[in-house]
Amino acid sequence: MTDKKIVARKLQGFWELPPEKQVIFEAMLDKIKEVFQKHCFLPLDTPAMELAEVLLAKSGGDIDKEIYRFTKGSTDACLRYDLTVPLARYVAMNENTLSFPFKRYQIGKVYRGERPQKGRLREFYQCDADIIGDGELSLVNDAECVKLYKDIFQNLNLPVQTEISNRKVLFGLVSGLGAGEQFSNIAICLDKLDKIGEENVKESLQQLNLNESQIAKLISLVKLNGNSSVLQQAEKLSSNQTFLQGLNELKQIDEYLQAFGLSESDYKFNFSVIRGHNYYTGTVFEAYLAGNRGAGAVGGGGRYDDLAGYFTQRKLPGVGMSIGMSRLFDIIQQSADEKIEFCKCAVIPMGETINQCLHLVSLLQQKGISAEVYGENKSFKSKLKEANKRGVPFVAIIGENEVKEGKITLKDMASSSQQSVTKEELINLLR
Repeated sequence: MTDKKIVARKLQGFWELPPEKQVIFEAMLDKIKEVFQKHCFLPLDTPAMELAEVLLAKSGGDIDKEIYRFTKGSTDACLRYDLTVPLARYVAMNENTLSFPFKRYQIGKVYRGERPQKGRLREFYQCDADIIGDGELSLVNDAECVKLYKDIFQNLNLPVQTEISNRKVLFGLVSGLGAGEQFSNIAICLDKLDKIGEENVKESLQQLNLNESQIAKLISLVKLNGNSSVLQQAEKLSSNQTFLQGLNELKQIDEYLQAFGLSESDYKFNFSVIRGHNYYTGTVFEAYLAGNRGAGAVGGGGRYDDLAGYFTQRKLPGVGMSIGMSRLFDIIQQSADEKIEFCKCAVIPMGETINQCLHLVSLLQQKGISAEVYGENKSFKSKLKEANKRGVPFVAIIGENEVKEGKITLKDMASSSQQSVTKEELINLLR
């Protein structure tokens, strides 16, 4: 047998946080889940691995190259690359027992075999909330998805503004200009406006053989953003029926958002919001931290007509929102306190008092106070040093004298002050 040790290392691009950061991440998750549950969304946890024929049904292009695929015996399986396809599979399998509209949220890890870089890992968390209808789905649900951003980020003490558009508006304008067959390419060009600037977008559109008049109208549309007045301004650009239908849907959503109590600072209309995914068919939106749009979107989503078309004949339209967990966590951890309180009170035995210490720890935990005993055979000084290193605010000391007197010595680690207290006094002080 060799004494050579294996070098401890992990796969590049896979998620792993130290405990002090995991605590911040878990607290963030709890606040997000709290809002989903107030909106009556049900939790769903689908398997990390799906059959290849299921997961690849709606993939294609570059995403196929990024999928982790495995064969075990006769089973061909893949790690999920998003949470949408597993949702579609779940709804199709359970369509006869689900109650519609079906509202679910899911926060889980997904996997993509791409080159790791800042903000893009091979394993990362997605956070989705979707509302699925049976045959039809009211625009009230689109408005609720926008409201979710306000409520979630308010719960996280972060100001957010959601920018809203509708794919029908752009598609209707493009069709009215006689370039409907070029819609996908035109949408890709216009979606880059923020990244490459107006002049470069115009050049890209010229390469698609669009004339100056067509380009001018397209640029005029995507430069419109602001409150509901921009919807009236947009009406002048086209009389195409699909175009007008999209504008009317935005007007309805505006009405619903006002009824929900949202103000102009919570959302605006921005026709440059296009969303690159082709499955969006109506409302689309992106969320940005208020006053910090340059940092990039912290969420996005929209409406799709047919969630589970690959798996069932039943028409199941939906609308969904997602939150960029990696970007959001980066923002939150930067503003979090450096020392996170894992433990409220460390209990240290002096002499043969370990049983009394264990009893006290159990009592504190029953009262909802985080506590642990330092039972190792180390010096008292080293135990205090360890408590300080861990950021424990209080230390309870039990020696032979404390046992005789029925008291506990409580040390405040911040001030180094000590006092003798009863168990009841200790509990009240720690609370």
